[in-house]
Amino acid sequence: MSVNGIGAAEYPLTGYTARKMETSVEPGTVGFMETVEEKAAQGRAADQNEKAFEMVGPNAPQEVKDAWMDAAKEVNANGMGIRGNGMMSHILQMMVQRLNKQLKGETENFDILGNTVESAIQATKRALYDLEHPRVYTPRSIEVQQARIKEGEFYREFLEKLEQL
Repeated sequence: MSVNGIGAAEYPLTGYTARKMETSVEPGTVGFMETVEEKAAQGRAADQNEKAFEMVGPNAPQEVKDAWMDAAKEVNANGMGIRGNGMMSHILQMMVQRLNKQLKGETENFDILGNTVESAIQATKRALYDLEHPRVYTPRSIEVQQARIKEGEFYREFLEKLEQL
């Protein structure tokens, strides 16, 4: 017995209605819904890539930003490790550069990439070098190791795009 969709034990009757909805979906609609979700995920990723770039290159020229966005799209990662949900995967080398500026007393200018293509190349080379040559060994989880590999892929791709400018 149910009243207004509530079962005898006051639990919603989701099983029947969910199965009924599954069978009433028109052919081709599932593909459409998957496409809509994929486009929404791409939009969220692009927003996170934009936020990541603004953290390190607010004064960088448009061509540097374009190279960043292209590299992020190709590698499916951005230089700040910001995931689609807005959380960071780990502390990245460009974030370390930002933190070093803070420790030196710079509270206003967190611009890592600078305002030229050459300054962006130098910052990316420094981040890649620091990633590949850690100063101290720190044990890391598998997830962080994988994220660091992705970080290196992003820096290499970004650097390649910058050097073509």
